Amino acid sequence: MTKIAFIGAGNMNGAIISGLVKTGFNAQNIIVSNPSPQKRQALQQQLNIKETSDNIEAANFADFIVLGVKPHFIAEVCQKISQELDITNKCFISVAAGCTVEQMQKALAAPCAIIRTMPNTPAQLGLGVTGLYADENANVQQKQVAEELMSSVGIIKWLNTEAEIDLITAVSGSGPAYFFLFMEAMEKQALAFGFTAQESRELVQQTALGAAQIVVNNDLPISELRAKVTSKGGTTNAAINSFIDDGLEQIVTNAMNSALHRAKEMAQNDV
Repeated sequence: MTKIAFIGAGNMNGAIISGLVKTGFNAQNIIVSNPSPQKRQALQQQLNIKETSDNIEAANFADFIVLGVKPHFIAEVCQKISQELDITNKCFISVAAGCTVEQMQKALAAPCAIIRTMPNTPAQLGLGVTGLYADENANVQQKQVAEELMSSVGIIKWLNTEAEIDLITAVSGSGPAYFFLFMEAMEKQALAFGFTAQESRELVQQTALGAAQIVVNNDLPISELRAKVTSKGGTTNAAINSFIDDGLEQIVTNAMNSALHRAKEMAQNDV
């Protein structure tokens, strides 16, 4: 029976654990390790999983070790586990941004399977997008478990190269904040129009939710969906033309390229 250790009890690991249990994975085959008793005990009480303060104990229990700590702690965690345990048949799954397979291999100092994942924050609601990349040591069964893990919190996309992790970061990893910024700007203007704070928030969030759901429910290109609600000479057309004249497309392009550039920079730095 597959056993999984989660190193770290933050929001992302918590969401994955919850998603796994909801999909029927045996909670007693999951252990979480975290220095904060409050965090790990909350997950234990909520989901009936095992918990410990000892990363070595957690890693020894499991076949799969999910690294959900801050990127700059990855090397230290990996080194300590590899020094204490035989990790040859274990699979390490990282959910940390900017930590490369090479950096983890160096810290582990032993041949073992490593799978990098790049989930985004909506995974906490089961609406995530996760890119996955497996190194040459990962076998089919290990890839299947990684797929099961991340599918429990949204949709997944296997990547052919590790470099594509940076691409999916620029699209989906950072993407939710792009929409938040746009919604924030709309909310500010609704306030300027005289709507209350609550009214502005409700108008904007429901509009965004409805627009996203229309895209989900249609196979038409997004450009056609936009055209269908943009009557010539109408109010929407006036707004769209303003966006185009002000260079919205180039603004988005520049922003996503900036995210990509930063992702590459982070990957080049030592963890």
